[in-house]
Amino acid sequence: MHLARFPRLTLGHFPTPLEPLNNLSALLGGPKLWIKRDDATGLATGGNKTRKLEFLLADALALNADVIITQGATQSNHVRQTIAAAAKLGLPTKVLLEKRVTDFGEAYQRSGNILLDELLGGEIVAHLPGGTDMQQAMEELAQQLREQGHNPYVIPGGGSNPIGALGYVACAEELLFQSSQLRLRIDSVVHATGSTGTQAGLVAGFSATNSQVPVLGISVRAPKAKQEENVWTLASRTRELLGVKGELPREAVVANSDYVGDGYGLPTESMLEALTLFARHEGILLDPVYSGKGAAGLIDLIRKGHFSRDENVVFIHTGGSAGLFGYRQVLEAHVRHG
Repeated sequence: MHLARFPRLTLGHFPTPLEPLNNLSALLGGPKLWIKRDDATGLATGGNKTRKLEFLLADALALNADVIITQGATQSNHVRQTIAAAAKLGLPTKVLLEKRVTDFGEAYQRSGNILLDELLGGEIVAHLPGGTDMQQAMEELAQQLREQGHNPYVIPGGGSNPIGALGYVACAEELLFQSSQLRLRIDSVVHATGSTGTQAGLVAGFSATNSQVPVLGISVRAPKAKQEENVWTLASRTRELLGVKGELPREAVVANSDYVGDGYGLPTESMLEALTLFARHEGILLDPVYSGKGAAGLIDLIRKGHFSRDENVVFIHTGGSAGLFGYRQVLEAHVRHG
């Protein structure tokens, strides 16, 4: 796929571990569960966005950017990792946050990722109402900075564009190498899908190598048809950037939106159960917004017989445990009474 021709920085600890989940596999009665520890990328508590930022910020440096602009929800893992990565490069970051979740009071608005954003030196320019056109808001901010003589680089929410998706093309290659070393047949990859860059990169990477590893995204926000369309579009653009010929089959993109609950960032009982099972049986901390709902979907599908007992299923942990602190009241109630 010639990834080496794209500018790339070294920001994370790669390859991330690929580990068996023996206790959960036994508890759930199969399949054979594995976890790809992209929570262990090492950048300011880690997470999946670090892979994307290696390519995005390399592009920013190539364009001589002097300030980074990005956006996300209040407890955005992407924002935290972007600020941290830019700090390593000596670049300031200006952030626009969207109030998608308003149910959890001061702890949600001031702790968790928000506290880390400030500690890392990011400038939160504005907290905008839910439903704001965040891309337009970033472009307006970028224009203001250009008029002041700056050269801003705008990173979309989640780092999800073709350049950012290259990070998960690289992850697909990494997984194939690790599975080869372990002599492990990967029957399915499951992860939480939101802004689409992670799933699009994986799909593009696996299809470009003709490995045909199926990827199932558990949506944390959009309905199934919309999520699949968005992922397919970005995966197709990423394949084009890579120089892969031919059209990506629509059936290569599969999303399941049954585990969103009442909306993005809003807790569900199945998410709280998944957090507890991973913590108490594997010593692994998930997050309430992405990996928690992704794991909830995985667990429910296992119970419904979606996977056979002898399959090898890899769950990609996309990180985000810092966000747990924004949900303190919900988690305390669950731990005490759940």
